[in-house]
Amino acid sequence: MTDYAAKFDAIRKRNSERDKRMHEVAAVRAGHAEQVFPGLFPEGMWSKPIIANMIDVVAKDLSEQVGVLPSITASGDSTLDENARTKADKRTKIANYYVAASKMSTNLIRAADQFITYGFVPLRVEPHFADQRPHIHVESCEGAYFDMDRFGDMQVYAHLFRRKAGDLAAMFPEQADKILKRGMFGKTDENSMLEVVRYYDKDTSVMFLPEREGLLLAQTPNRIGQVPVVVALRPSLDGEARGQFDDVLPVYAAKARLALLMMEATQKSVEAPLALPQDVTQLSIGPDSVIRSNTPEKIRRIPLDVPSMSFAENNLLSEELKFGTRFPESRAGQADGSIVTGQGVKALQAAFDSQVKTAQSIMGATLGEAVSLALAVDEAYFSEVQREVSATANGVQYKLKYRPSADIKGNYGISINHGLMAGLDPNRSLIFALQARGDKLISRSFTRRNLPIQLNASEEEQAIDMEEMRDSLKAGVASLAAAIPQMAANGQNPTDIVKQLATVIDERKKGTALEDAVQKAFEPPKPPEQQQPEADELPNMGAPNAAAEAATEQGPVQNEVLPAPPPMQRLLAGLTGTGKPVLSGALSRQVPA
Repeated sequence: MTDYAAKFDAIRKRNSERDKRMHEVAAVRAGHAEQVFPGLFPEGMWSKPIIANMIDVVAKDLSEQVGVLPSITASGDSTLDENARTKADKRTKIANYYVAASKMSTNLIRAADQFITYGFVPLRVEPHFADQRPHIHVESCEGAYFDMDRFGDMQVYAHLFRRKAGDLAAMFPEQADKILKRGMFGKTDENSMLEVVRYYDKDTSVMFLPEREGLLLAQTPNRIGQVPVVVALRPSLDGEARGQFDDVLPVYAAKARLALLMMEATQKSVEAPLALPQDVTQLSIGPDSVIRSNTPEKIRRIPLDVPSMSFAENNLLSEELKFGTRFPESRAGQADGSIVTGQGVKALQAAFDSQVKTAQSIMGATLGEAVSLALAVDEAYFSEVQREVSATANGVQYKLKYRPSADIKGNYGISINHGLMAGLDPNRSLIFALQARGDKLISRSFTRRNLPIQLNASEEEQAIDMEEMRDSLKAGVASLAAAIPQMAANGQNPTDIVKQLATVIDERKKGTALEDAVQKAFEPPKPPEQQQPEADELPNMGAPNAAAEAATEQGPVQNEVLPAPPPMQRLLAGLTGTGKPVLSGALSRQVPA
């Protein structure tokens, strides 16, 4: 037996009690309570519970509330550093692409269901070589085993599942003889189920068969240097993984058994024998039958009294079941008639809300760690792969081009948020945000990123800026149109302005953006082509040029100092009398005395 098989066998034995609890809860949720409590239910037609599966109902209701996909943003999304903000926004889109490609919006509900039922749920990240991206799996809790150090870091993770021997032989033909045990004693039936273990540690990942003396099927090195699995663990007093329904299974079974007994009592009462007086010699059975007797009031069925305590016990078990599962009556529409306000109903659901909030915080933190692992896996396995992806972030679709080596660069930080003041309803969340924003406790950016609605905060900010600038542009055009009557009253010609406004309207009819329409309407005309000025039209350069010519005629200049380039102030642009542009320049040379 290999070393990996021995380690797995040890960790499996340590979790035998946990596996037993998980098996019992799974059987009850599947409607097989008779397997968990043998002898409690009678044989035959009524061998199963006849009451609603309260445990399954509560688990589904809670998982639907907890398994809501939170908002996922990359760390470093600073509102003060625009460069860091741009990079973080790109990593945010990359992270949301991982989540969308892994179908976490639906798989997270399944993860929440296992977390509530079993007390833990593992999320595993592996490279998807076909799509060249990381993929986040929600692992089944059954057969999952893990070891953590005292700091809560994953050291070992193993998952046990079963496959047909023939399928394994087809997937690993080089080990087919050992898998099927071909030899002198015959071979294993290809339809027989074999246990397969996928084992991870910080250095490697392996797959082996415990029932074949730890036969190693595959082994690959771990490039990221850490176990690619994170586990959401429900808090418990002794550190053991315990689900929410481990302690209420006997209560549910007792209530189901009592319901069967009450059904049996009702049936016997209906089928009880008849008591007849002595003068009845013939008994007619059926509709409209006639029984002749001198004392007909004595004809009756023998009553079988059902103990009144059975009804009280049934109510007591119902209350215990609701208390044990922490499921308020208002969730099932059974609120007290005196509770007529929304605040009263919310008070009844306080325990349920706290469950949702706590579970969401644990699940959200675990999902954030899984996305961080996905960033590390992407950089480790597909570092130089340039790709174009599309996904949806906060309800907004986008397309993105990225390369992990350039756009991730070891920054794996992820922030998870279920909305501003998780646990408040949307109306109260909005009021709280507006009040805090009015007192300048928080910024617009923070409020926008934590609203209880789906939106892309960065793109929404850009859209708001565009809307405000367009409103300003429209206000400017409207002000210009309002000035036409005053221009006409002053004797000015407003024809050009009218034409420009008409151009804006025509462009808007064609669907042109407002800024493009205004730019086209108010674009200045191109200046006409100008001819070069004639020699007689050139302006007189003035005394500096004359002085320079005189100095040249007197001979070479001693100790000549090279002139500096003329400053822009000496280059003067002007117009001639005919309106043609001219450019004049002056150069002076001086000889020291």
